[in-house]
Amino acid sequence: MKKFSKARLEEALTAYLLLSPYLGVLVVFTFFSIIYAFYLSFHSYDLLSAPIHVGLRNYRTLLWDPDFRMAIKNTCIYTVWVVGLQTALALLIAVILDQKLKGKPFFRAAFYFPSVTCSVVISLIFMWMFSKLGMINYVLSLVKEAPLLGWVPDDLDWLRDKRFALQSIMSLNIWTTSGTFMVIFLAGLQSIPETVYEAARIDGAHPFRVFWKITLPLLRPTIFFVVVMGMIGCFQVFDQIYVMTNGGPLKSTLTVVYLIYSYAFRDFSMGYACAGAFLLFAVIFTATSLARKFLDVEPEY
Repeated sequence: MKKFSKARLEEALTAYLLLSPYLGVLVVFTFFSIIYAFYLSFHSYDLLSAPIHVGLRNYRTLLWDPDFRMAIKNTCIYTVWVVGLQTALALLIAVILDQKLKGKPFFRAAFYFPSVTCSVVISLIFMWMFSKLGMINYVLSLVKEAPLLGWVPDDLDWLRDKRFALQSIMSLNIWTTSGTFMVIFLAGLQSIPETVYEAARIDGAHPFRVFWKITLPLLRPTIFFVVVMGMIGCFQVFDQIYVMTNGGPLKSTLTVVYLIYSYAFRDFSMGYACAGAFLLFAVIFTATSLARKFLDVEPEY
């Protein structure tokens, strides 16, 4: 018994020794950073002088800050539209590519490719596409007589117009993330037992009814995962805003993470920025809890 315990102890020590570099990074750059950021959220700190304790003043000021309210509004609008559209598009593509089609590997790779491309590079490409001399306006100039598109000028600077700037960035995010979620939906579709579909076909069920009554209910755990991951990503959107609009025009694309970045690294209000980060955490936690309540249901075969 003593030899067995000694062997187990040596095995555990060896494992922790091998894990120690990763655990050190995790403790210093994750756990300690979170605790220290929470500490700073109750202080006024500009990186140059010692932190000054201000209690809940940062949180109270943020809740009445018009910029923070605008950022919350823009981020929520962005999240609702992007999560809804990217989830629907990813599911549609996954259902199509789950059929017996020629060239499925090519199309799967083609739809997934934007997800692994550098977001800054894609942002620069979309900046050109949505500029006055970009591809979007060129296409509009060719179809400007169309009934639904005739009201849109073909020399519009999309990212400098507050009516379309946020929607333009939404289209970028939907295009880049749908491929990732398509792969997840494909895995969910292929995990559904074929016997369930065979029973439905024997009963003469219409394909649309099969999708609505069988496929969607059995995909609810997958949909929950996709929605939650999409929400977390959308609430934390930053790089596209930083590269393409800097929160403009007229703060129409100002988002919470970009505003936190501005508070921290432009205004050097670290305590204020940390308070904003924890308020954002509260928003994400609430949204995730609501999604879990309504979507996280175990499928019944």
